[in-house]
Amino acid sequence: MNEHFAAEILDRVALLDRVGDDAPFLLELAAMFSEQRDRLMSEIRAAMQAGDAAALARAAHTLKGCVGNLGGSLAFEAARRLETLARNGRLNEAREAAPRLEQEVTRFERALLRLAEELNRA
Repeated sequence: MNEHFAAEILDRVALLDRVGDDAPFLLELAAMFSEQRDRLMSEIRAAMQAGDAAALARAAHTLKGCVGNLGGSLAFEAARRLETLARNGRLNEAREAAPRLEQEVTRFERALLRLAEELNRA
């Protein structure tokens, strides 16, 4: 994976600056993110199944904030797109965009956990 692409998945420099290279704090943030991700992805799936555009937009917006605060550019953009589609009532397109969000959030979470483990070992 090239360095630019890796930075789009997780901006390590910005995140490490934000947490001050504090490995325990980053591990705590990673654990909190994992819990939030599980809940929010469940909410997203349920909202799509129910055809509830407002609930979908809210969950996507919250997820967007979570990954954005932790430096996940690609996951942020995927969540932003899903939120926008939901706000515009375009649920069929949102259903098509959801797998991309799942993929990007999973890649982001893996990178976040990897970074936390690297810091913890250092």
